[in-house]
Amino acid sequence: MENQQRTNDGKSPDRKILSEVGENGVAIITINRPPLNLLSVDVLLSLKEKIEEAIRKDSVKAIVITGSRGNFSAGFAVAAFGGSQQRKTHRELGFMSIDFITDTLEASRKPIVAAVEGFSLGGGFEIALACHARISTSTSKLGLPELQYGILPGFGGTQRLPRLVGLPKALEMILTSKRISGDEACNMCLVDAISPSDQLLASACQWALDILECRRPWSISLFRTDRLAPLAEARALLNSVRAQIQKQNPNVIHPLVCIDVIEHGILCGPRNGLWKEAEALHELRQSDSCRSLVHVFFAKQSTSKIPGITDIGLLPRKINKVAILGGSLMSSGIATVLVLANYYVVMKYIDQNSLQNGIGRVKANLEGRVKEGRITQEHYKKVCTLLKGVLSYDNFKDVDLVIEDVPDIVSLKQQFFADLDECCPPHCIFASTTCIVNLDLIGERMKPCREIVGIHFFSSPSVTDLLEIVRTKRTSPQTLVDLLNFGKRIQKTPIVVQNCTGFAVRHMCFPYLQAAMLLVEHGADAYQIDKALTSFGLKLGPFRMLDQDGFQSAAVHDVKFLETFPDRSYKSNLIPIMRKNNRAGKYTCQGFYTYNDKEEASPDPEISKYIEMARSMSGITIKSKLATLSDGEIVEMILFPVLNEACRMISEAIIVKSSDLDVASVLGMGFPGYRGGIIFWSHSVGSKYICSKLAEWSKEYGEFFKPCAYLVERASKRSSLGAQVKQAKSLL
Repeated sequence: MENQQRTNDGKSPDRKILSEVGENGVAIITINRPPLNLLSVDVLLSLKEKIEEAIRKDSVKAIVITGSRGNFSAGFAVAAFGGSQQRKTHRELGFMSIDFITDTLEASRKPIVAAVEGFSLGGGFEIALACHARISTSTSKLGLPELQYGILPGFGGTQRLPRLVGLPKALEMILTSKRISGDEACNMCLVDAISPSDQLLASACQWALDILECRRPWSISLFRTDRLAPLAEARALLNSVRAQIQKQNPNVIHPLVCIDVIEHGILCGPRNGLWKEAEALHELRQSDSCRSLVHVFFAKQSTSKIPGITDIGLLPRKINKVAILGGSLMSSGIATVLVLANYYVVMKYIDQNSLQNGIGRVKANLEGRVKEGRITQEHYKKVCTLLKGVLSYDNFKDVDLVIEDVPDIVSLKQQFFADLDECCPPHCIFASTTCIVNLDLIGERMKPCREIVGIHFFSSPSVTDLLEIVRTKRTSPQTLVDLLNFGKRIQKTPIVVQNCTGFAVRHMCFPYLQAAMLLVEHGADAYQIDKALTSFGLKLGPFRMLDQDGFQSAAVHDVKFLETFPDRSYKSNLIPIMRKNNRAGKYTCQGFYTYNDKEEASPDPEISKYIEMARSMSGITIKSKLATLSDGEIVEMILFPVLNEACRMISEAIIVKSSDLDVASVLGMGFPGYRGGIIFWSHSVGSKYICSKLAEWSKEYGEFFKPCAYLVERASKRSSLGAQVKQAKSLL
């Protein structure tokens, strides 16, 4: 057999591609780079060689392409993106799209069928698209995620997918990087049949032979036209989607380039479209957006790698049963996330009415997913069996993790944890969701051997992908490993931070909001500030963010930060004045904006009245310079203080590595991923410029803008702000 051949020096060959011919005359060619069977130029060349060899052999009637160990292929490694490869490699990939995928694989005179299991993504999926048929398992995951990395599908995906599923569905899959299951793919005729995993190869072989004997259609994806709409209709749809993207995100070009390539193929023919695609891929891989998005991808991957913690051989303990204390919307949101991740969840309430309301909210959350088609009715029934509401601690004897989400009152939290200390097993992890109360203070009434940790979800837990894990003096390396694994299991990106006021995200949001208050009280327009920040790419400007969180929450956090950091805080009277006038944010439909019944925001002229009252109370006079700021100047005066605070967090080892702040800013603050996160973006601005502007503003407007020592030191050396943070003493 071919997979048993050896090289002349006696060593086993590098078997990236395996090939064998069965008794039925079907050559099974297997991509063999487990676990994900990632592609590379070498892998593609080997695959091309094996296909050409099978085509030449008279004993081979048909070909099946598959992947080893349960995955077809997850495409190219992300490390291949972001301009890291030589120009020759870029050109070679574009050429291979046509020379191999189109002129060898798709043009084969012998039928080729893809047997798809597990992941079939990116270039791997595009290989399957070029086959003459696709057989898949029901649970396979298929998709084109390239736009997440600032590029576009470069192996024919922009041309073949619209011809297989129609333009509307193809645009949705490509532009949103949507993954679909094998069942979904079959329903839209993207795969030809569904097969159980243990029968997949046999089914694919038989399908290939059926094509050969004309019992099944021989489909050349690139030249199909039956799913394409008339030209005028297609162009109208493309123009509509183009306009929508430009409105939503005017700073990114790769989705627009992708649409142009799709349109070019429809207007000028698919082969011309392939050449256009190859050129576009080459250009986009050199772009700043691609480099930034690739950086964010790897930054997310590295948040769970903690020196001295995750590299010393500790294995995560199993967490099966989780208890939640508290009856808030947040508690219900956390419970929803946990049961969907297959955790058994016990929710404790103070009375029967609270219990019914809380459990009802969780079920309503799940029912909403059923209506949206995100889970089936059967799945809904299954996860509901994992949820239990209780009024006592009787069910806490075997819990592995307790998440406390009661009001931020120190004595109340201390009592809860003292009670938990008596009724939970010794291995149970105690966690609090607070980012206001000191975690060490919360655990004062527990036994010294007990551990406590912060586990901070964001609103809403089912939407925000970030999870902050907060270590204290009573947090062991084993507990951190357990919770990092827990975070991954609930499909969150976990970052580990030291116990501090506001943790990572709130710590950065504090100067973001305070800078906005300072500017508006000194003459800047609140709505121009929000517009400038959203035009830059943030999801919410500071005043929309305040409305979203609610003024009560903002006031509590403001007081805490003013108490903790009086030397670098700006005290504003604006929120207290607005609260006295019955404005509380989005939930009351009146904040800095007014909100209609569809939750659409509109500027409110009355805001100027409250701003004048705040100025009068603080004795502030309008600064003419601030009243005429450009959008670019507003962005700098809002975000440079955020960078200044991020520098303090790096120097104080609040986070493990500076790239963690990029992840926190993108996932927690809504900083644009295509700019790489707050620290990565600062590289393009320069530490010296940032420091000089902050120093200039501190002389004009006060200590709030004063650059910290770490920033001054980095600027003096013209060094970037990013740095590997020293390992905290508590972890040694």
